[in-house]
Amino acid sequence: MNTTPDRAPAVPDAAPLLRIERDGAVARVTLNHAPKYNVLSRAMIAALRDALGTIANDSTVRVVVLAADGRAFSAGHDLGEMGPAASIEELRSLFAACTELMLAIRAMPQPVIARVQGVAAAAGCQLVAMCDLAVASQDARFAVSGINLGLFCSTPSVALSRNVPQKPALEMLLTGDFIDAGRARELGLVNRVVAPDELDAEIAKLAASIAAKSPAAIAAGKRLFYQQRELTMEAAYGVAGEVMACNAVLEDTRRGIANFSKRGR
Repeated sequence: MNTTPDRAPAVPDAAPLLRIERDGAVARVTLNHAPKYNVLSRAMIAALRDALGTIANDSTVRVVVLAADGRAFSAGHDLGEMGPAASIEELRSLFAACTELMLAIRAMPQPVIARVQGVAAAAGCQLVAMCDLAVASQDARFAVSGINLGLFCSTPSVALSRNVPQKPALEMLLTGDFIDAGRARELGLVNRVVAPDELDAEIAKLAASIAAKSPAAIAAGKRLFYQQRELTMEAAYGVAGEVMACNAVLEDTRRGIANFSKRGR
């Protein structure tokens, strides 16, 4: 689904779909197709999946920032790939590829922070919801707007409903209406909202705080956090206790506990 703002500045079509930059332990992946509002085309999905797969295997990366150029973070799927000529098998393949991307974000050992500077609509909103954390500019807007075209945002609803309470999530899905960044924060879709010129500084501060922690503990904790949410409380405590015990015997954890204990004497 693609909810497109009025206009965007043109850039050469030959520009790469992504830019990947490093700042110490932080990797920044930027959607770089502003003329089409960073739609999640097949090519964009594949490029993102490949880039994130490479980063996931790089132990020197502690945090990933997912950003975008232009007036839209992402306007969702490319409707040109979903037109009357698309067969149901082609559509199944498209949504399966998108699902694989979303689950890859969840499976990464590094926390992923969405940097939302503009419109995040439909699958673009889904992308924000699948990131572990999100920081938004005050002028960011969010919607799952496929219903306006007669297409319920079914796959975005999976991520949205795991971030936003039931009734507000259904209201967004049934109306297709936009919410602003402040409302998105109230509902739990984003963590922080800042002025546009403070967005990068706020993300840098958040990323630095996470990057300073034990990467093994962060990776284990992220994996456990999502795993236990799908379990009963009894099963969740069983899994969490095992993960915590394994975490506690890691060398850097034992060193941290020992240092803290010395300071307390």
